[in-house]
Amino acid sequence: MHTARRSDTGAPDTGAGARGQDPGDGGPAGPRVPDWITQIPYLLVLLGVGTGLIIVAMAHFRRGPALVAAALFLGAGLRALLPERMVGMLAVRKRWVDVATLVALAVGLVVFALVAPQMYGASVPLWEFLNE
Repeated sequence: MHTARRSDTGAPDTGAGARGQDPGDGGPAGPRVPDWITQIPYLLVLLGVGTGLIIVAMAHFRRGPALVAAALFLGAGLRALLPERMVGMLAVRKRWVDVATLVALAVGLVVFALVAPQMYGASVPLWEFLNE
């Protein structure tokens, strides 16, 4: 008689971890990576998007979206190239869905940056706008 092992959650244990495989991607598990390191790709994209939004807020309607688009292209590249255990919060759906979504958003922002009018001489710095 064969009895299935159960994990702490009560679900049957498949034993993948005992065979040295990561159940998430089906391949052999690499060395254990600290959790904070896996979030570096996400933080890089977040930093680029935040910087781009600050630049947009300072009335640079071409540079800001271009920087956000560059950050999204970076995120798409990292999501496509890094293994599943290293992408952190960039992994939301299947790999191809995440990459396609990030590329589509980045292309849309590049188009927006190209067609947005640059308002020379009419830029209002953010701090003057907030003081009104």
